[in-house]
Amino acid sequence: MKSLKNQFFIGLTALTMAAGAYAQSASAPAASTPARHAPSEADRAKWAAKMKDRMAKHQAELHDKLKLTAAQEPAWKTFIDATAPGPMPAHKPEDRKAFEKLNTPDRMEKGLQMMKEHQAKMEAHLAALKTFYAVLTPEQQKTFDDAHRHMRGHRGGWGHHGGDGKPSDKK
Repeated sequence: MKSLKNQFFIGLTALTMAAGAYAQSASAPAASTPARHAPSEADRAKWAAKMKDRMAKHQAELHDKLKLTAAQEPAWKTFIDATAPGPMPAHKPEDRKAFEKLNTPDRMEKGLQMMKEHQAKMEAHLAALKTFYAVLTPEQQKTFDDAHRHMRGHRGGWGHHGGDGKPSDKK
């Protein structure tokens, strides 16, 4: 719980700093500010397709490793359906302009709202995970745990770990 609070406050601090830096850069003269490249719809679609393929490959490998029984297949399908990512939000220029017009407290409030939405999605994912995990045998649970142990260091994970899941000496 303490770690979750720390991550929350670190994220909130980063958001505040980013909002301040953004506001400062927005007030700089246009000549000194390089043009920002917003990803096109095609770029976003290409990235989403790549991630979808990567996720499908991971799921297929995990399915094979788990050696699920016919009785476990419905729970697997429910788990996969519940954890499927939703559509990527479109970043429309008018949304960006509206965001730029907000003052810093309002931008931070909007960021906090997005974090709460993300937390709600994570809680739904956790519920689906627990339901699926409960139908696995102890051996399958170990296989599932081993397959996800490497995820700890990814995407702002929980710390610096080596491939064995133990804390490394590197700092």
